[in-house]
Amino acid sequence: MPAYLTAALYLFVDLPDFAQLQAPLQAVCDRSEVRGMLLLAPEGINGTIAGCPEGVHAVLAWLRGDARLAPLKHKEAWGERMPFYRMRVRLKREIVSMGVPGLNPAAHAGTYVAPEDWNALIDDPGVVVIDTRNHYEVGIGSFARAVDPGTRSFTEFPAWVEQQSAPGGLLAGKPRVAMFCTGGIRCEKSTAYLKSRGFGEVYHLEGGILKYLETVPEEQSRWWGDCFVFDERVSVGHGLAPGHHQLCRSCRMPLSAEDRASSHYVPGVSCPYCHGTRSEAQLQALAERERQVALAATQGREHIGSRAQPAGGQPEGVPQPQGGHRAGDLPVLYSFRRCPYAMRARLALAASGQRCELREVVLRDKPAALLQASPKATVPVLVLPGGEIIDQSLDIMRWALERNDPGGWLVPEHGSTNDMLALIAECDGPFKQALDRCKYPNRHPEADPAAQWSAAQAWLMRLNARLDSSRHLFGGHATLADMAIAPFVRQFAGIDAARWEAGPWAPLRRWLADWQAGDLFERVMGKYSAWREGDAPTLFPPA
Repeated sequence: MPAYLTAALYLFVDLPDFAQLQAPLQAVCDRSEVRGMLLLAPEGINGTIAGCPEGVHAVLAWLRGDARLAPLKHKEAWGERMPFYRMRVRLKREIVSMGVPGLNPAAHAGTYVAPEDWNALIDDPGVVVIDTRNHYEVGIGSFARAVDPGTRSFTEFPAWVEQQSAPGGLLAGKPRVAMFCTGGIRCEKSTAYLKSRGFGEVYHLEGGILKYLETVPEEQSRWWGDCFVFDERVSVGHGLAPGHHQLCRSCRMPLSAEDRASSHYVPGVSCPYCHGTRSEAQLQALAERERQVALAATQGREHIGSRAQPAGGQPEGVPQPQGGHRAGDLPVLYSFRRCPYAMRARLALAASGQRCELREVVLRDKPAALLQASPKATVPVLVLPGGEIIDQSLDIMRWALERNDPGGWLVPEHGSTNDMLALIAECDGPFKQALDRCKYPNRHPEADPAAQWSAAQAWLMRLNARLDSSRHLFGGHATLADMAIAPFVRQFAGIDAARWEAGPWAPLRRWLADWQAGDLFERVMGKYSAWREGDAPTLFPPA
C-alpha cells in the first residue's frame, strides 16, 4: 500500500481570529509530521497536507474540533513519495486571491452540480463552460467545450468577465454559465462574483476536477488530458492516478513526455518554455543544484526541505544574502524599477521604514532565486527572514504598513478600508486592462484603441471627481489607495504626455504631480544595477 496520504481541503467561513490559529495549527502539523501548505484568512482556510494517514487525520480532527470548521470536507489521494518539502501555515488576505472586496462565497456561491450530473450540464449547447484555472493549467487538460480565459492569475478573472460581458462577448446577455476548477475553491468565488454582476443561472462542479476524476468512469468522461496539482505529483488522471507530467525545476512549468523529448530539455536546468531565458551563470547554478539533488538521492537523504541545518545554522531554502549580511537578517525584495506593482510595494516599505535587501530584476533574464521563491516569477516578491513568501503587491503594502504606519495610510479620513480596497480593485481590474490596451495596442489587436482610451478616461474622471473636493482620494492625507493607484495613473499619463496635459482632469493632474514631486517618490525610484547571485546586498530604502 502507498505510504503517503495527501488531503486537499478548504472551507469558506468567518474567521476573525485567523491570526491566532496560525501558531497552534503549525504546532499540530509539526507534531503530526505532516507537510504541505495551509492558508488562513478572515474568509476561511485552504490548503493541502500530506504524511502518514494517522498524522493527516490527526490534523483534520484538530481542525474540525473548532465548531466553525466542523463542516470541513477534504479529498484524499495516496502516493509512493512525500509530495511536499516542508510545512507552512501562512496568513493571507484571501484563501484564494481574486482582489474583489465584499464577496461572500459562503452565502452567495452558485449552484453545486454533482460530478455524476456534470456531463449533462456541459453537453447543453446553451451553457457557457468556463475553466477558471490559469492558462498553464488548462494547457495540459480540461473539459470538452470549455473556454480558457487565458488568465495568468485568478486576479485577472474579473477583468476577463468585464470584457466578455460587453456586447459581442461570450457572456453578453448573461447566459447560463458552468464553471470548474481543480478542487472547487476558485468556483466558490467566481460564481459569487458572477452573481454579484447580475448573472442568474451560475453553476459549478462540486468538488472540482479532482472529485470528477475520482467519481466518473473514464469511459463516460468528458475530460481530456491530465489535471495539474500544486505538489510534487504535478498532475493526476482518471481515478486520481499519477499523471504523465513532470515539473521543470527551472521555470515550474508542467512538462509532457513530448516536452521532455525536446532538445531544449535539460533536467533541472531548462525546458522548451524557458530555454534561452537564463544567463550562463544561472544555468550553471541550476545545473549545480540538480547535481546536489542527485547526489543527495544516491546518499539516501533529502536535499530540499530537510529539517537538518547546514553549516552556519541557517535552514535550507532560506535565501542567503551575500556580502556580510547573515541570512534571516532582512527581508529580500525582488523588484523592477518601472513596474507599477513593484513601485507600490517599495512605497509602502519606505513609508513604514522597513529595511530590506533589494534585488533589481531584469524581466527578460529573471534570476533563478526569484523563480525558486515564486513560481509565478513576476515582481514584486518579498521573501521574509523565516522563508515566507509574499508575492502580491497589495499584500506587501499591507504587511509593511501593519508593522508601522506613521502616515496613517491604513486609516482614511473618509470611508473605510473596504472602500479603499474596492477602489484599488477597480484600478487593478478594469482600469489596468484598458491601460494595457492603450499602452500596448500591438499586443491587443482585437481591442479598439479609442474605446479603451474612453474606458480608461471614464474611470480617471471618477478619481478626478474625488480629488475635486479633497487633496487625496480619501480625504486630506495620502492613504493606501493613493499610493497603490498613483503608479498606474503615472503609467497612463506617460502614454501620451500632450494628451494627458490637455485632459479634463486638472485635480487629477495636480494630485499626480504632487506625488511625483514628493520626497517619498524620489526615494523609491533610484536606479540599481540588475542583481546577480553573489552580489553584495543593496539595502532599501536608501539611508
